[in-house]
Amino acid sequence: MGMAEIWLTEERLTLLEGWARDGLSRERIAGQMGISISTFYKWQRKYPQIADAVRKGRETVDYQVEQALLDKALGGDLKAQMYWLNNRRGDKWQEHPREKADESAEPVTVIVDV
Repeated sequence: MGMAEIWLTEERLTLLEGWARDGLSRERIAGQMGISISTFYKWQRKYPQIADAVRKGRETVDYQVEQALLDKALGGDLKAQMYWLNNRRGDKWQEHPREKADESAEPVTVIVDV
């Protein structure tokens, strides 16, 4: 069994998922695996099980953080409310909303006389 195949066992995939859930970066995960980051990316492309384990671990913690932020926002934390609205409803709640272009306006032609 080659080195990559060792990481396809259920035990090792669970370990990868756990590292991702613990917040380890892809670089740190590769280091824990004893491989370079470029090899890690190659293995993710070649072995979808590895990519899925890392994705699943990252999603789990992302959902937990999202829920914690939502709980704080709903509990009255003003900063959490502002952060949530700026990111989820930025079209209405950004401090400096991006101006939308007036699509009905005619284009302006600028002529520079040199």
